[in-house]
Amino acid sequence: FCLSPNSVNCLLLFHLFVHRVVKSFAGNCSLTLRFTVGLTGTKLGCAEGGCGACTVMVSRSSPSPPPPRHFAVNACLAPLCSLHHSAVTTVEGIGSVASKLHPVQERIARAHGSQCGFCTPGIVMSMYALLRNNPQPSLLDIEEAFQGEVLRSYQSKTFVCSPCWWQKETYMESGWPCTCSEACTKREYVEYFLLYNPSEFMPLDPTQEIIFPIELKKPLKQLCFQGERVLWIQPSSLTELLDFKTQYPEARLVVGNTEVGIEMKFKNLLYPVILAPAFIPELNTVQRTADGILFGAACTLTRLGMVLRDAVQELPTYQTEVFRAVLEQLRWFAGQQVRNVAAIGGNIVTASPISDLNPVFLAAGCKLTLASKGGKRVIEMDDSFFPGYRKTVLKPDEILLFIEIPFTKKGQYFSAFKQSQRREDDIATVTCAMNVAFEENTNSVRNLRLSYGGMAPTTVLAKETCKRLTGRKWSDELLQDACSLLAKEMTLDPSAPGGMVTYRRTLTISLFFKFYLIVQHKLAQDLNVEVRYVRPDYASAAELFHSVFPCSTQLFQVPPGQNKDDVVGRPIMHLSALKQATGEAVYCDDIPCYDNELHLALVTSTKAHAFIENIDTKEAMCVPGVVAFLTAKDIPGSNRTGPAVYDETVLAEDMVTCVGHIIAAIVADTQAHAQRAAKAVKITYKELKPVVTIQEAISCKSFYQPTRKIEQGNIEEGFKKADHILEGEMHIGGQEHFYLETNCTLAVPRGEDGEMEMFVSTQSTSKTQMLVAKALGVPANRIVCRVKRMGGGFGGKECRSTILSTVVAVAAQKLKKPVRCMLDRDEDMLVTGGRHPFLGRYKVGFMKTGRIVSLEVTYYSNAGNSADLSLALFHMENCYNIPHIRGMGYMCKTNLPSNTAFRGFGGPQGMMVAESWMGDVALHCGLPVEQVRRLNMYKQGDRTPFTQRLEQFTIDRCWEECLSISQYNQRRKAIEQFNRQHRWKKRGIAVIPTKFGITLTSNLYSIQAGALVHVYIDGSVLLTHGGTEMGQGLHTKMVQVASKVLGIPCSKIHISETSTSTVPNTSPTAASASSDLNGMAIYDACQTLNQRLQPYKTKNPKGTWEDWVKAAYFDRVNLSANGFYKTPDMGYDFETNEGKPFNYFSYGVACSEVEVDCLTGDHKNLHTSIVMDVGNSLNPAIDIGQVEGAFMQGVGLFTLEELLYSPEGVLLTRGPGMYKIPAFGDIPTELNVSLLRDAPNEKAIFSSKAVGEPPLFLAASVFYAIKDAITAARAESGLRGPFRLDSPATPERIRNACEDSFTKLVLHLPYIDIFWGFFLKKFPT
Repeated sequence: FCLSPNSVNCLLLFHLFVHRVVKSFAGNCSLTLRFTVGLTGTKLGCAEGGCGACTVMVSRSSPSPPPPRHFAVNACLAPLCSLHHSAVTTVEGIGSVASKLHPVQERIARAHGSQCGFCTPGIVMSMYALLRNNPQPSLLDIEEAFQGEVLRSYQSKTFVCSPCWWQKETYMESGWPCTCSEACTKREYVEYFLLYNPSEFMPLDPTQEIIFPIELKKPLKQLCFQGERVLWIQPSSLTELLDFKTQYPEARLVVGNTEVGIEMKFKNLLYPVILAPAFIPELNTVQRTADGILFGAACTLTRLGMVLRDAVQELPTYQTEVFRAVLEQLRWFAGQQVRNVAAIGGNIVTASPISDLNPVFLAAGCKLTLASKGGKRVIEMDDSFFPGYRKTVLKPDEILLFIEIPFTKKGQYFSAFKQSQRREDDIATVTCAMNVAFEENTNSVRNLRLSYGGMAPTTVLAKETCKRLTGRKWSDELLQDACSLLAKEMTLDPSAPGGMVTYRRTLTISLFFKFYLIVQHKLAQDLNVEVRYVRPDYASAAELFHSVFPCSTQLFQVPPGQNKDDVVGRPIMHLSALKQATGEAVYCDDIPCYDNELHLALVTSTKAHAFIENIDTKEAMCVPGVVAFLTAKDIPGSNRTGPAVYDETVLAEDMVTCVGHIIAAIVADTQAHAQRAAKAVKITYKELKPVVTIQEAISCKSFYQPTRKIEQGNIEEGFKKADHILEGEMHIGGQEHFYLETNCTLAVPRGEDGEMEMFVSTQSTSKTQMLVAKALGVPANRIVCRVKRMGGGFGGKECRSTILSTVVAVAAQKLKKPVRCMLDRDEDMLVTGGRHPFLGRYKVGFMKTGRIVSLEVTYYSNAGNSADLSLALFHMENCYNIPHIRGMGYMCKTNLPSNTAFRGFGGPQGMMVAESWMGDVALHCGLPVEQVRRLNMYKQGDRTPFTQRLEQFTIDRCWEECLSISQYNQRRKAIEQFNRQHRWKKRGIAVIPTKFGITLTSNLYSIQAGALVHVYIDGSVLLTHGGTEMGQGLHTKMVQVASKVLGIPCSKIHISETSTSTVPNTSPTAASASSDLNGMAIYDACQTLNQRLQPYKTKNPKGTWEDWVKAAYFDRVNLSANGFYKTPDMGYDFETNEGKPFNYFSYGVACSEVEVDCLTGDHKNLHTSIVMDVGNSLNPAIDIGQVEGAFMQGVGLFTLEELLYSPEGVLLTRGPGMYKIPAFGDIPTELNVSLLRDAPNEKAIFSSKAVGEPPLFLAASVFYAIKDAITAARAESGLRGPFRLDSPATPERIRNACEDSFTKLVLHLPYIDIFWGFFLKKFPT
C-alpha cells in the first residue's frame, strides 16, 4: 500500500486562538511555538508532562453534533502534527494586561496566587479549560483540574481555597479579627483588612469566549508529514491504518504521545514512522454489550472515566464493581492533561510493569479485539498476554482495536489499589487488582484473581495463591493462608529494579488484607447466612481516600492609625502578578532570538570518577546544523572557577569527578540539533573508584577542610550529671531545587573591546560577571549581567548557575555570535546539585524530668565534588538552651555534583537532628514531647553556643499562640480517642519551633547592598538595586519602601531589571537578607533625594511631587542618587567562638496533624497552624505567601522528595516522573497562618524581618506528627521507646516503621506459622 501522492507533506492547519496557522510540514515537533509565532507565555518546565507549566487548551469538533470538545494538554508532549483541524488556546489568547484580563487571570493574580510566575500560565489554562466545559465546577472538578500541576514555593492555600473559583460549595470565610481574649484592651483599635476582596472580581461570562472556527469542522482526510527524521501518517479509516501497519510493521501508534514522546526525548529512541489513529471512528467506539462496555483503543482515559461514571450511576451496584475499580485508579492516574489525551490502548500495549490499569484489566479478564489486514481475533487478558518486559502477544502487523470491560455479577467483588510516593500524579510503587466470585449465596470462593504490578518485569497473576484459595470459605483461616502464600509467591530479588524490596513485598500482603476486609464487609451485608462482621477498629483500613473541602485562615496586622497612603505593611499585589497570569512576564528564554543566534548543548560525563582517554566527535559533527565543538582548550582565560574557592573547572580537562561533570559543549543552529549532536559524542574513560555516600566518605576519611567545631560548657561534666544518656543518629536526604525555570543563559558579544552582554537566570549577577570575565580573560567592566526575573531560585542559582553561563560565554566569544542555552529538566538536575544530604550522630545527656544537660553532635554533609557552600552548626540546638554542648561539622568530599545553597542553607538539617534527639528524650522519659520541648526552650537574654545573645526573643509568644489557634489540647485528646478506635489508621500531632539566624554567614563581605534611584522630569522614578526577583516579591517590597520614603504612590515607581551596569559589586540574593540589605540601600538613596528636594517642598508646600521635581530640575539639582548599606557589627571567629554571625533571628512555631495508613505507609496532612514572627511585615500578602511556600517546600523535603543514586554515582531521579515535589493535594486540608503581632524588629528596614527561609523548617512538624502516629502504631505491636526514622518520611519508611505481623511475615518467612498464630490470637477478625 502506498501513500496517496496528494497526502505527502500535506498542509497542517490549525488555529492558535485568533491566528490561523498553516505549516507545510512538521516532524515530531512539540506544540511549543514560542519563537515561530512569538508567543512565550506557555512555559517549558520539564518536557515530560509532569509539572503542568506548559498547559494549553485544545479544542476539536465532536463527531456527534456540537459543541466542540475543550481539553487541557501538556504542550511539551503534543506533536504539532496531531493538531490538524484543532484550535489551540494559550494563555495569551484569553486576556492581556493591555486589553482585558480574563476572570481566571484576574483571580489568580489578585488572590496572590502567583509568586515566581513561571507555572502560573499553566495553572490559568488548566482552570480555563475546566470552565469552558463546566462554568460551575464542583470542588472535585477543581481538584482534578489541578492534579497535573506541581507546587514549588507557591502561595497555594490562599489561592486554591479562595471562594472565587465558581465552585458551588464555598465555605471559606475572609477576615482577620484580633484573636486576643475578650478582655483585650486593643480590640477597639482592630481594623479589618482583606488579602483580597472576591466581590471586586469580574464575573465569568461564558458567552464571551472564543468561538470555535467553522473551517475546522470539516471531515479529516489522510495526512502525511515528512520531518527531518520522522514520517508522521494520519490514516482516515481503519482500512488505511491496517494497510499502513502491514507496510510499516515496526511503526508506533501514537494517540496522546505520552509514552513515545518521552522515549524519544529522554531515552534517545527514534521511531522513523509514526501512525496517528486518533480520529478513526472504530477506534473511538463506545458501546454497551451484553457482557460489558466496549471501548475503542483510541478512547482517551478522560472519556473512559466519563462513560464509566455514567454507567455506575445508571446500573445496579453489583454490576459495576470493575467500573468503580477503574475509576478509583483513574483518580490517581497522571494529571488531567495526560488523561485528556492518553488512550486506553496505549496504556495496555505499552506493557508497563507498573501500569495502573493493566492489573485491573488482567484481574477482570477483559476481552481484547486485535485486528490486522488478515482479520480480527478476540483474546482474554491473562498472564500470557505479557510474555516479557514491555512486550505483548500482538503480532507486528496487528493493532489493538477494542477492549471490553465486563460487568460483574451478584456474589462477585472487585477492588483495585495503587501505592506510590505521592498520591497525585505519580507512578506506582505497587499496583494491584483483586477479583473474587463466590458460590451463590455462600462465602465459598468460586474463582479468585489477584493481579499485581510492580512485582515483576510484567503485570502478573498470583496464580498459585489463587489456586490454593479457590473453594475455601472467606474466613480468618483463608486470610492467614493467603498472606503466607503471597509472601512466598510474590518475591523480589534484593537487587530488583526500583528497590524498596521489603516494602513492595509487604504491600502485596497489606493490600490483600484491605481487600479481605472490604469483601468481608460486603458479604456481611449481602448474605443471609451468618458472616462475621469486620471489627469496628479495622473498618477504616478498607476505606478509600476521600477529599475534604480545604479551608484556610491568614491573620496579619496593619499598624493602627497608619496613613492610607502609606503602602508599607499593606497586602499589595505582586507587581508582576498580572503579567505572570497573562504570560506577558518575560523570563530569560522568552527574549526573542537574534537573527544569527546559535544554541548550545552540554556534553557531560557518564562516569563519577575517571580519566578522560578519548573524545570522538565524528558522528556528532555530522549532525545537520552543527557549528562547533568546544573543550577546555577553547577557553581564552582561566579554566578555574568556583563560588568561594576556585576548585572547579569550566570544562573538564583530564579527569571527571562526577556524573554530569561538564566536559565539552556543542553549538548548533537549533536546540534540537545541538542536543542530538551532544548525545552523539563518544567518550572513553579509565574509571577510578568513586566515593558516593557519606558512609563511604567517612570510611576513607574524604573530607574538605577545615573541620568546624562550636563548643560551650564542658560536655564530659554534663554527661556525668545526667540521669540518662542516649545515643542515636539520623539521616536527612538531599533535595533538588526544582525551580520551575531551569538554568538559562543568553550571551551576546558586542563586537568591540571584549564586551559581552549576559542575560542569565541567576541570583548572583556580580558573581556571574566576575567568573565570566575570568573565563574570557577580560576585565569585569567588559561584562554586563542582566536579570529581569527568575522562575524560582531557592539558592540553586546563587552559585551553580555560573557553570552554565561561563560555558555559554566562551562559545559566544569564540564564534562572535549570540549563543543561548536553557537546560532541560533532566540536565539541570544532573549537573547542578541540590541540598546537602546530612548524617547526624548524637549523644545526649538528660535528667529524668526531661531537662537536657549535655549534648555532643556530629554532622556529616555530602558536599559533592567541590566545596561550594556548606554549613549547619549554627542551628544544631534549634530553640533549646543546652548548658554543655559540642558540635562538629565535616564536609564530605564525594563524586557527586557539588551540592550547594538551598533555602535554609544547612539550618533545616541541623534543626532536624535536634528535634530527633528531643523526641528520643521524651519517649525515653515517657513524657509528652511538647512538654520536654517547652522545658528546654531558650528565654530572653540567653546566649547561644556561639555566644550570641538572644534579643527581642519571641519564641515563647509564638509557641503559646500556636497552641491556641491550633487548639492543640483538644486535638491531642481527639487523636488519642481516634487511635483507640482505629487499629490500621493512626493520627499524630507535633508542635515544632524554629530559630533562624539572618545574614549571609558564608562571606562577611557579602553583607552589603547598593541602590540607584533616578527621578525623571515627569516625576516618574526608576529604581534599581542589587537584588534579583525570583518570585519572593523583592521588587514589590522595594517599591513599597521607596514609595514610603519618597511619599509618592507606587504607580510612579518602576523597577526594570537588575544589572551590573547600574549597581556594581552586588551581594547574592540569598539568605533571606535581600529585603534588609537592599531596602536600607534604597532608603539611603531616597533620603538623599528627599534632602535635595526639601528646599522646594518648603518653598511650595502646597505643590505636587511633579512640581518639586521640575523646580529642582530647572535649578540644576541632581535627581539621581546612589544608596549604600552594610550590616553593622558583624563577624564570627570559629577558632575563638567569638563574634556575631547573625544580625538577628526569626522565630516561628507550627502545629501539624496527620493521619497515617499503617498498612501502606500513606499519610494525609490534616491540619497545620503556623505562627511566624516577621516583625512589622512590609507586605503581609507576600510574607504569608512566603510562609506557605516555604512550608510546602519543607513538606517536600521531609516527606516526599528523595534523590536516589546508583552505587556508581548516577542520579536515578531526574525529572518529575521519578522525583516528586508536592502537588495541590499535599497541602494540609486546614492551613492557618498567623503573623505575630506587635513584634517590631529594630535591626531591619521599617522594623521588618526576613521571611524567605525561616518557615521552611516548620514543615518538620508534619514529619514529627507522622512519627507520633507511628509511635501509636508500634504500641499496638508492643513496641515502645525511641526508634529511628530517617528523612524524608516516605511511604516506604513509614510502613516499615509500623512493624506488625505483615512486616515480620516478609522479613522472617520461616516463622510464618508462629507469627500468624500470634496475630490471629491478638487481632481476630
